[in-house]
Amino acid sequence: MLGSERLALVRALVMDVDGVLTDGTFQWTISGEESKRFCFADLMGLSRASKAGIVLGLISGEDGAIIDRLAAKIGATSVAKGCKDKGIALKEFSVQTDIPLEQIAYIGDDINDLSALAIAGLSAAPANAQPSVKASVSVVLDCSGGQGAVRQLVELMLAARELPSNPSGAL
Repeated sequence: MLGSERLALVRALVMDVDGVLTDGTFQWTISGEESKRFCFADLMGLSRASKAGIVLGLISGEDGAIIDRLAAKIGATSVAKGCKDKGIALKEFSVQTDIPLEQIAYIGDDINDLSALAIAGLSAAPANAQPSVKASVSVVLDCSGGQGAVRQLVELMLAARELPSNPSGAL
């Protein structure tokens, strides 16, 4: 597993959305509206991360109102939508927030995340990520995307900072 020192250095958490904060599925209504499911455990983890001073960001290959709504809900500082090169987007996040890449955690699940995972100070993948992604990251989480993977990563980071694991509070 990963060393506590490396987890404790994280000042920002940047995430892919589909397959990380969702289980990778979506639905279309008959009228063409798209919907996605998010995990409240992940949202609580992000609330806890934010309260601990961890800056949040989203990088998604998708472009839509759902991403904007999620960003507002979690208080993401930066959002890159319709992103074709997530490595470039992560570098831009680093410059925008003045947080070095070495202090940024990135969690992704598919091959389009590899460029960002390669440059992040801490790279993570959900349990159900693509094999090539799992082989390239610092930590493979026990939970799957959309089923608590982000919460698990946040709890690892907070434990490394020696913060209590269950304070009350909600989004």
